[in-house]
Amino acid sequence: MNVLVFDIETVPDVAAGRRLYGLDLGDEDVARVMIHKRREESGQEFLRHYLHKVVAISVLLRRNDECRVWSLGDPTATEAEILGRFFEGLERFSPTLVSWNGGGFDLPVLHYRALLHKIPCSRYWETGEEDSAFRWNNYLSRYHARHTDVMDVLAGYQARATAPLDEISTFLGFPGKQGHDGAEVWGRYRRGEIDAIRDYCETDVLNTYLVFLRLELMRGHLTPEAHGKEEERLKAVLTASGKTHLSEFLRAWEATPA
Repeated sequence: MNVLVFDIETVPDVAAGRRLYGLDLGDEDVARVMIHKRREESGQEFLRHYLHKVVAISVLLRRNDECRVWSLGDPTATEAEILGRFFEGLERFSPTLVSWNGGGFDLPVLHYRALLHKIPCSRYWETGEEDSAFRWNNYLSRYHARHTDVMDVLAGYQARATAPLDEISTFLGFPGKQGHDGAEVWGRYRRGEIDAIRDYCETDVLNTYLVFLRLELMRGHLTPEAHGKEEERLKAVLTASGKTHLSEFLRAWEATPA
């Protein structure tokens, strides 16, 4: 395997909101105006992709004999530093990217934010001009596997058939979300709880990876024996981590009837 499972957490980009709308207000008020304008425009409160500031990218790397989960950068890292680490990893290792709704949300957000911060990554944008192997399998084409959006694949690329990660994880007997929700990220960020955001993001990555392994079993890319070994490998990683949120994830997983 050479797989990088990833997930991002975002908050309103209040600096951009001030520029776009000519505001001279505090962060909370700017965010409120941004959401209000979005609601007026579209009837929904979910901001456009480019107005999401990335505050965490968590990953699980499964490569050769390595399997580990962590969040990029330290808790004080800037958005540009976090993005730089993500794209540097793609440039160096060219892993298969695995996500849940990454095609619909995470990657477009990363595109816009990398554009803002001038983050290069020729490998990510490769479509065959320099490496012919990327002509038929690259990160950008929706139906290619170099980025596998597990939600999209399972839904047959039909928007009406998609489902939330939390529900599918629970449906399959995995822990799902452990007392957190994406809607809480802005509040936690405002309170300086970046570690809690990163921990939450890492558990989403674990759920995504477990669903991905089940998909690989179903597609015949893993034998039942190999699939079982991958799950046991992950349990060993969680056991050895010494991190509370990963230990709690493992306990919830093992407490669920097979």
